[in-house]
Amino acid sequence: MQSQFLNQQPITIEPVHLDTQSSFTEPESGEYPSCELVSELTQFYGHFQDSVEMYAEPERVTAYLDTHQEWFRDCAHPMKAEPIGANGYALTIGRFGSFGYEVEPKIGLELLPRHDGIYKIQTIPVPGYEPPGYEVDFQATQGFVPIPTHEYFSEPQPKRIELPPTITRIEWELDLSVGVRFPKFIHKLPQSLIQSTGDRLLGQIVRQVSRRLSHKVQQDFHNRMNIAIPKKLKRR
Repeated sequence: MQSQFLNQQPITIEPVHLDTQSSFTEPESGEYPSCELVSELTQFYGHFQDSVEMYAEPERVTAYLDTHQEWFRDCAHPMKAEPIGANGYALTIGRFGSFGYEVEPKIGLELLPRHDGIYKIQTIPVPGYEPPGYEVDFQATQGFVPIPTHEYFSEPQPKRIELPPTITRIEWELDLSVGVRFPKFIHKLPQSLIQSTGDRLLGQIVRQVSRRLSHKVQQDFHNRMNIAIPKKLKRR
């Protein structure tokens, strides 16, 4: 899969409003539904994958990823990322919701050191923080595919752009499970509608966050290495 991260628009996570013909109606002005949470979790799950290219040899790319402490927080902006230990971060994603119920999820992520050429990212607890009504399980892997430069482009690159003999494609996969304790009034909606809307919102958040973060990491890497990104070159 070719990278879709260049020239992306800034991330915007808007509230999702459920469109339903059920007997449930939104509260009129001045009326507020009870936000008492039910005990059971409603589970949402998604599997995601994509890739991004770095115009450098794998050794230079892994050396950069190994020093995430130097760039991760800046690249995560506008999300807020606070360090947890040597390899972890408390990441605040953004605020979203529907029908007057909003949540601003914060999750702890640990960027594990590379092992056998693979990076893994997993969920960790955020010290002193108890998630209000939700649980997140985040399991991601990143691998590398070296591509000979002469095979990557269908046309010779301009002489002013110097590229290495090998380009590195970072391929990632994510298994994400989110459990939410909704207020009782939300459960007046059809369960199928809640499920489909939650799955769709989860996918929207992952796509926007991953594209924004990958684009900024790609730019930061090439800026630090003083490597031009040949955006307009045609690929095979």
